[in-house]
Amino acid sequence: MKITVDEEKCCGAGQCVLIAPEVFDQREEDGIVLLLDAEPADGQHTAVREAASVCPAAAIQLSESRD
Repeated sequence: MKITVDEEKCCGAGQCVLIAPEVFDQREEDGIVLLLDAEPADGQHTAVREAASVCPAAAIQLSESRD
């Protein structure tokens, strides 16, 4: 899995941080998403998918590779 975020779309709701804090954080000054891990471990994929699905701004995009 590879994650990209569109900081321009991000509204700073923070749902991603609550769901997957190992992968997402927020900038202190404005709450915009910070991507901590663009290629998270398999054990984090479910949480990352949930974070992307609940993002109110659709700022999180996922690419899932099939090996």
